[in-house]
Amino acid sequence: MAEKFAGCGVDQGKNEEEIRLNENMARIKHKIIVMSGKGGVGKSTVSVNLTYGLLFQGKSTGLLDVDIHGPSVAKMLGIKEQPLRALNGMIKPVEVTSSLKVMSMGTLIDDPDTPIIWRGPLKIGAIKQFLGEVDWGELDYLVIDSPPGTGDEPLTIAQLIPDIDGAVIVTTPQEVALLDSRKSITFAKKLNIPILGIIENMSGFICPHCGERTDLFKVGGGQKAAEDMGVPFLGRIPIEPDIVSSGDEGTPYIMAYGKTETAKTIEEIVSKITKGIE
Repeated sequence: MAEKFAGCGVDQGKNEEEIRLNENMARIKHKIIVMSGKGGVGKSTVSVNLTYGLLFQGKSTGLLDVDIHGPSVAKMLGIKEQPLRALNGMIKPVEVTSSLKVMSMGTLIDDPDTPIIWRGPLKIGAIKQFLGEVDWGELDYLVIDSPPGTGDEPLTIAQLIPDIDGAVIVTTPQEVALLDSRKSITFAKKLNIPILGIIENMSGFICPHCGERTDLFKVGGGQKAAEDMGVPFLGRIPIEPDIVSSGDEGTPYIMAYGKTETAKTIEEIVSKITKGIE
């Protein structure tokens, strides 16, 4: 299924493809790319919860997962079993709610154990189709969950969406992650992508029994990196066991645990992002 998706439309002219893509993106008011310098920092979890934070603000939203080799958005939203369909030459994204449309390679893979073994050109072609041949419709926001690093996928997004509103950088407090997050910031600056801010994820663990805080990966590194690089600091999200379980169960954390302090922190981060854009 994934190979068929990457191969369809290859005979169409380049100019026609660019026009269709530009027209499709013009129907979306704001586009955000979520990046991280390295894997394992919870970027996709943050992307899913930021998306729901936008929904809670009444924004019609799309979530595009361009992590070709390790898509996880479909699992986190519980839509892996929902098939895609085509209508009038356009691919219909999965409609999680009336205001949320989602596209991920995870919905195209029949066997979750099957790897996507693609070089750059195939990945670039698939991303072009995600942007130009998926019927996103009229949206307030499109959140793009990019794989870690500064390779083909984020570079392709930056080149295909020149009016992108900005990048959100996700990091954890330890030095290894911070070093790589600085590269993501430099990458965005070189490509003239505005930096909406840094999120320090996994910033401390709050014991669910006694309430004591333990800084497993240190704390404050994300804020310091933001200050050093001259970009906004959006906030800290602590380690929460319920964030892990909600992602595994296909339910966004801020929807299942909306009354918690961590959920309120995520909503405050979303408010900072929308204020910075709008």
